[in-house]
Amino acid sequence: MMDGSQKKGLKEQRPLHIVTPLLESWKLSMAAGTTVFLKLENVQPTGSFKIRGIGHLCQEVAKKGCKHFVCPSGGNAGVAVAYAARKLGIPTTVLLPKGANPTLLERLEREGAEVQIVGKVWDEANLKAQEMTKVDGWVNIPPFDNPLIWEGHGSIIHELKHTLGTRPGVIILSVGGGGLLAGVVAGMKQVGWQDVPIIAMETRGADSFNQAIQAGRLVTLPDITSIAKCLGAKTVAARALECAHECQIISEVVDDVEAIEAVERFLDDERMLVEPACGAALAAIYSGCLGRLQAEGRLSASLGSIVVIVCGGNNIDRAELRDLQTRLGRS
Repeated sequence: MMDGSQKKGLKEQRPLHIVTPLLESWKLSMAAGTTVFLKLENVQPTGSFKIRGIGHLCQEVAKKGCKHFVCPSGGNAGVAVAYAARKLGIPTTVLLPKGANPTLLERLEREGAEVQIVGKVWDEANLKAQEMTKVDGWVNIPPFDNPLIWEGHGSIIHELKHTLGTRPGVIILSVGGGGLLAGVVAGMKQVGWQDVPIIAMETRGADSFNQAIQAGRLVTLPDITSIAKCLGAKTVAARALECAHECQIISEVVDDVEAIEAVERFLDDERMLVEPACGAALAAIYSGCLGRLQAEGRLSASLGSIVVIVCGGNNIDRAELRDLQTRLGRS
């Protein structure tokens, strides 16, 4: 018979993420001209897909005796670490760049995290995290660049295969640091979907992946000028660039206005509010990017079903949306 500590240990090893719904969207299907499914990562307990990979990484380092998590984050990764830390009973410090949404700060504090504001962009917070984790037992939990994170994110594809039963014609996702892309590619290789094309969406001003694809090497942006701050890694993970040689990845960039318009239309169409980083993926359909790729012959004219990974996000509420609309002249 197991004692209490053994039962507790088993409980902690259950995944910290949930199996998310796959919703067929009538409105997006009409816009795309074929069936569109939405993988609703916005309903994860942390509000975004990040808990899949970050939860997996946190559980693994907890097994090895981690005493304190440190996470440099644009927001969503920090919420995932704070949630995992609370579930695992480990203290955590989240480092955010300036300008963080007050609702996000409140969420992090309610999860029990210590929050520090560091620098203007994620890269500066990351440097501070590297300094802090020189303390014995303190572990840096990166938002996107770790094989265990990619392994955790790969669970999305296993769920898709189980639910759909057949491979989709294309998968659409947003790229920030590249962790979601790396995880999706890992999952696709595991289930034999390497031939399914991926449309990797970014916003102009946070397009480090697209610029790396164009240059054939990693490119560091001078600054993040897009409003989609959660896509704001000045340099994409090296693994993301490697993925472009392993699967058919089509890198596309939309303007901030197109990302916000997608957020607005998605709110009307599906009654869900997501942040601009997620709007970038939705804009692949709403902005006509998908149709253009088909017209150019880069995608099949007959795709069958399309899956959009709705990555979600915590950096949005009605006040923030109004502010973004005003800044972009849409109010």
